[in-house]
Formats: sequence, C-alpha cells, structure tokens
Amino acid sequence: MDDLVGTQAPGCRLTDPAESVAELERVLPGLVAHRRPTPVAVDWPRLENVLGTALPADYKLLCELYPLFELSDFLRVGGPVAGAEVAWVTEDLEIVTEWCENADLAVPLHPYPAPGGLLPWTSSNQGDFFLWTTSPAGPQEWTVTVASRNGAWWHYTGGAVQFLADLVSGVLEPWALPTVRPEITWIRRPVAGDG
Repeated sequence: MDDLVGTQAPGCRLTDPAESVAELERVLPGLVAHRRPTPVAVDWPRLENVLGTALPADYKLLCELYPLFELSDFLRVGGPVAGAEVAWVTEDLEIVTEWCENADLAVPLHPYPAPGGLLPWTSSNQGDFFLWTTSPAGPQEWTVTVASRNGAWWHYTGGAVQFLADLVSGVLEPWALPTVRPEITWIRRPVAGDG
C-alpha cells in the first residue's frame, strides 16, 4: 500500500523566482561559487511546446544560473541541457507513469498530461521522485509531490526551489527521506557552450 504521509506548507510561499533562488543560496553555503557568470540559454519555449505547458519560473531561473549539482550525496538538482531540452523529462515521465499505474493508492495519482497530473523535475540516486502536481491555475501555483522509493508520498505547497531550501535548512520534516545536509557533493563541470 502506498501511503499519503501528509502535506507540509512553507511559512510564507515565495513567489518571486529571484527570491527563491536567493533563499536556496542563503541556506546552501558554497552554491554561489558555482553560479554561472552568464545564465545558460535553455530553449524553454521549445520544451514547453513539447510538454504542452509552461514550467515554473523559479525552477527555470535555477537551471539557467547553475549546472547540475548533487545535494548530500542524495538529490540531483538541475534541469535540461541546452540543445537537449526535450530528452530531459521523457525517461522520468515514463517511470512516473508506471508508478502511478502500479501504485495501490487510496487517492489515485496520474501522470502529466492528465489534469492535475504529476510532472517530474528531479529524482534522488536512491529512486525517490520529486514532482510537480500540475494545476490549471498555472505553473507558479504548482506544488511539489515527493514519491519516495519506499511507497510513502507527500505534498509541499510551495515551489520547487523553495522546497529545496526548506529541505536543506531543516525547516521541512523529510518524511520517508534521509536528512539532506546543506552541502554540494558533486557538480557537473562546465563544457564548451555551457555558459
């Protein structure tokens, strides 16, 4: 049985993308040292056209400013690679679709593009998924859903970048997840054209 653990909410939802990224930088010492001198040019319109939806602005800003990095030997954070944007979500969305089909949930969850469907934005190296619960209210209103490898799942009613900041700072109870220390344990080194 896959269990809904509950819902956690931020004290105050950050709606400005720059404010969300600044909060993550504040609680994650050393992140700023990896900030790109020039934001990378991700073809968001192409990716969003393929997906059929816009994506949250806080996440897009984080992906433009920082290369892929790993938190606490556990959680990989980063988005599409410039020039290969469409491949970014395909594999994880297939896994989420299978999980939704096979899960024995009291309240069924559905993968995106179903209304209110789950759209993956990252995963852990242990098989946990971090997803957006999409909403017709628009991507700035999407919440985070955590689907842990052990079957427990839960919601966070803030954006993805604020979720990361709250998880790293210890504000969130890491239900069914290990404690995520405020340290970067791996970072993708820039390659030519990466920005």
